[in-house]
Amino acid sequence: MNQQPVLLAQISDLHIKTQGKLSYRKVDTLGALRQVIRRLNALDPRPDAVVITGDLVDFGYEEEYLTLKEALQRLELPYWLMAGNHDDRQMLRKVFADQAYLFQHPEFIQWEGECGPLRLLALDSTIPQQSPGELCEARLDWLAARLEAQPERPTLVMLHHPPFISGIAHMDRQRLKQPERLAAVIARHPQTERVLCGHIHRSMQIAFAGTIACSAPGASHQVAFDLSPDGPANFCLEPAGFLLHRWTPDQGVITHQCVVDRFDGPYPFYDVNGLID
Repeated sequence: MNQQPVLLAQISDLHIKTQGKLSYRKVDTLGALRQVIRRLNALDPRPDAVVITGDLVDFGYEEEYLTLKEALQRLELPYWLMAGNHDDRQMLRKVFADQAYLFQHPEFIQWEGECGPLRLLALDSTIPQQSPGELCEARLDWLAARLEAQPERPTLVMLHHPPFISGIAHMDRQRLKQPERLAAVIARHPQTERVLCGHIHRSMQIAFAGTIACSAPGASHQVAFDLSPDGPANFCLEPAGFLLHRWTPDQGVITHQCVVDRFDGPYPFYDVNGLID
């Protein structure tokens, strides 16, 4: 088995609309995705693959998925798709019928894949026509069976909805229901290097079931940072971002948060005289 470092990019919450229509009459989500793709294509070293953790489109329309598929043709890296609460399972499978992994489970968009030595297990936490998420017994049994099948294999478990409380009240009302059920499965399988999610449009990390759960920033807009108990459901145009998960055999996974926008630098800390003063 190849034991070279593995680099997996995670982007999330694309909210693509048909042919560039603005989301919430404000956000150019298609333009933002194109910018993310340019950034990923330019990375050196390049990621081995990209996982997109749900809310691929805004309303689950066929035309939105067709717009997304056209945009992803510019991505020069392998990618995997996951479903979020804004997605439609049937329409996702129709437009991306060439993505065979989307059909691994007869009902849910649940799949397993590989990125070098890393094993990827994607869960479908969506409830049709609802914002919160859930993992029923069938979905959790699927996860448990696959974790039990390869107990020594370093694994990333992924779902759209965060299994933790963020402190952002309006998002916590639509998080994963009964996260303790997922935690019980994860806790039995220490090969789980990370539990990755999206949905919340902010980068967060928390100890979870003996591992780390982390959420990805939005690929275009971010949920406004507001920890007041009655905070409104607002978004803002903070810099978009993505996560890079780097796995090595001696250390496991380390997660880097990256911004999409251009910025000055890099500049040296040192010159011929030492630390620059």
